[in-house]
Amino acid sequence: MNDTPAARTQLASLAIAVFLIDPDMVIREVNAAAEQLMGLSAKRLAGRRLDAVIAFHDSRLAERLAQGDALITAHAVSVSLNRQPERRIDLTLSPVLDHQGWQVMTLQEAVDRRELDDETYNAVRTPAILAHEIKNPLAGIRGAAQLLARKAAEQERALTTLITDEVDRIAKLIDRMQSLGRERPEPVSACNLHEAIRHARAVVEVAGKDAVDVLEEFDPSLPSVLGNHDALVQILINLLSNAMEACKHAQEPRVIVRTRFVSGFVMNAIRLGRPIRLPIELRVSDNGPGIDPALRDHIFEPFVSSKANGQGLGLALVKKLVRDMDGRITHEREAGEGWTHFYIHLPMTKPAEGSTAP
Repeated sequence: MNDTPAARTQLASLAIAVFLIDPDMVIREVNAAAEQLMGLSAKRLAGRRLDAVIAFHDSRLAERLAQGDALITAHAVSVSLNRQPERRIDLTLSPVLDHQGWQVMTLQEAVDRRELDDETYNAVRTPAILAHEIKNPLAGIRGAAQLLARKAAEQERALTTLITDEVDRIAKLIDRMQSLGRERPEPVSACNLHEAIRHARAVVEVAGKDAVDVLEEFDPSLPSVLGNHDALVQILINLLSNAMEACKHAQEPRVIVRTRFVSGFVMNAIRLGRPIRLPIELRVSDNGPGIDPALRDHIFEPFVSSKANGQGLGLALVKKLVRDMDGRITHEREAGEGWTHFYIHLPMTKPAEGSTAP
């Protein structure tokens, strides 16, 4: 008995997006990874022209694709997938043997090897080793905090509880980062956004790196969001830390966190391939000098950082966590007023799923 998986099963199992293209540049078949990358089902992709769903910003590459017999390997190609914002992908194109004009194309997210030194590259390539080396001391920290809690006064136990909670959250974060960009989204449920904000504030303020006051402008009637509490806390820690650092040298440094309900905001969810309502808005603002204009269009890309010693993973992870909750993150510089704003829009729970007030 032959137990070798069929070719179609092997194709469906690939983590790389695969497209079968006919001589007229029409998509005939795609695998599951292509559906996920494009945010469209195989049924909706099949029968459509390639240039209707993928825009190649390099005209020379588009011309070579149209030749039908080109053998291409391209790194970090600039494209727009399904009319979404520009992104960088790695591409291969191969003619199908004995089928004139037919081609197989593969796409996957690009990671620029040149921007990493050997040590960082090896760490990224061996996440299991990295996770092991971090989790061991974390376990020690958690144990020490539990011992301190037994001897601490009542008013000090909140700090030891915060330490153990943060160790647990960081351990979960490491698990996420081990498969960054490929893992299934974390489960979502009804979350109190204001509780997540205050949890993140407590963590950032205990760290005490930048003594900047944070002003809260909360909508008290805000309904629960459909999200993941740990992910929301991590997102807010990153945004608040960045905002505080950005404005710490301002004459009157200020960070404002605002929540509000914005009815009518709808976006096409890439992962779901359908429109989704995102009525919950979270805004983190600071009055620092703003992001370097040369980096503003790339700040959510991995390994892009304006910090001298930054690794450029913080905002890339934030974007991923927001996207996993079917949300949207954007930023803008309000030059006239001197503010930088990061906006996050999230879905809300249905009335039966969560409370209507934080």
